[in-house]
Amino acid sequence: MKLPEKFVERVLRDLGETEGTALCAALGTPSPVSIRLNPAKCPDTELLRRLGAGHRVPWCEQGYYLTERPQFTLDSDFHAGAYYVQEASSQFVGRLLDGVRSEGARILDLCAAPGGKTTLYASLVGPEGLVVANEIDRRRAQVLADNVRKWGTGNVVVTCCDAQRLGDFEAWFDVVAVDAPCSGEGMFRKDDAARGEWSEGNVRLCVARQDEILREAWRALRPGGTLLYSTCTFNRDEDEGSLERMLAWAGEEVAEADVPQPDDTWGIVCGRVGAFRTYRFYPHRAEGEGFFAAVARKSEDAPGRPRTPKSRRPILASVGKADTAELARWVVQPERMRFALVADTCYGWYAAQADAVRTLSEALPVIYSGVALGQIFKGRLRPDGALAFFCGLDREAIPCAELNEEQTLRYLRRQDIDAEPLAEGMNLICARGRALGFAKRIGARVNNMYPNSLRIMMK
Repeated sequence: MKLPEKFVERVLRDLGETEGTALCAALGTPSPVSIRLNPAKCPDTELLRRLGAGHRVPWCEQGYYLTERPQFTLDSDFHAGAYYVQEASSQFVGRLLDGVRSEGARILDLCAAPGGKTTLYASLVGPEGLVVANEIDRRRAQVLADNVRKWGTGNVVVTCCDAQRLGDFEAWFDVVAVDAPCSGEGMFRKDDAARGEWSEGNVRLCVARQDEILREAWRALRPGGTLLYSTCTFNRDEDEGSLERMLAWAGEEVAEADVPQPDDTWGIVCGRVGAFRTYRFYPHRAEGEGFFAAVARKSEDAPGRPRTPKSRRPILASVGKADTAELARWVVQPERMRFALVADTCYGWYAAQADAVRTLSEALPVIYSGVALGQIFKGRLRPDGALAFFCGLDREAIPCAELNEEQTLRYLRRQDIDAEPLAEGMNLICARGRALGFAKRIGARVNNMYPNSLRIMMK
């Protein structure tokens, strides 16, 4: 599909004939394929060799380019959350937090689906931190929740609401990231649908939404905290223009952030808009798709103190002593965790942010949080599929069954699998040593418990 004529006209006008022509030509070339490894699941050199990894993404320690695109859907390590298929340019947001004490931080990812940046932030903040990942579209929020489960860090709360409800958590977050809804021009190379959906009217609509979201993001950010703003478009009105409009009302509350300077060889075009440092990725200059990012701080003396909305109703119910003991035996460090019931399912959260999770759960529509452990029947846990992905799972709690490639694909398709590798009763199903889910052997029969929402549909 050809590039939209109005887009080409604007690019040539904004960038000049030489740069604009080079950009449009690059949008007709193949997109690079890149992944980001999950450091909590110890990806090894064998995984990289098998996927055909080439050189590292220079601005992300865990990022790698692949020499060609494999069938990720048929790779068990992909389903185990050992890596995330993430566009290289967008991995740059992690570097923007190099000057921030991210471990233990509270991060709001305000426009989070499908979860690439959310999982990156979750790895950065660690067990002592918390990521609140919001998506206003419920269908996309469910995809986000699935990706968070597979990543397995247990430190994410997924919400589904408009930005204003997150803004009501005033001065509550150390970092607020806005990957704003945009016209998607940076995706023209890899997605024909983005070309077909583009229009000047949609650009104007996106601009208005971005302005609204930035106001709520600023409310939610504590004084001294860091604001990240990003889009996947080249359009100045949605990029530098959004920052200029924000500076018109935020004024001196916006302060410069401490960010390392990118290496010149990376091809990133650096700039400034007031106190904001800006970074542009053009596919004819940098090895990635079109991307724009900016960072600034909220000044320490900006007005605002932490405030949360009133609780609607209790959501989390306490777990009895005997049930707590049963849950504790399934995790490696139970002393660092807190457990509670949501409806009839037991959940676990790291103690450092357990009170924050309760506050969020009682004020917002939460789709998923922490780690779903499962349901207790007659004193024994029937594990939820999410528990298999959890990095803090104690594998001594249950027999592990290692499947070969054929049986693994049958398991991921939720088909019947052979009973022979499994012990009688509940088993943790693994492939290449990485956990995928649970199955229960009853004699010669196996109950495949892989979540229906995650199963492979393709042949």
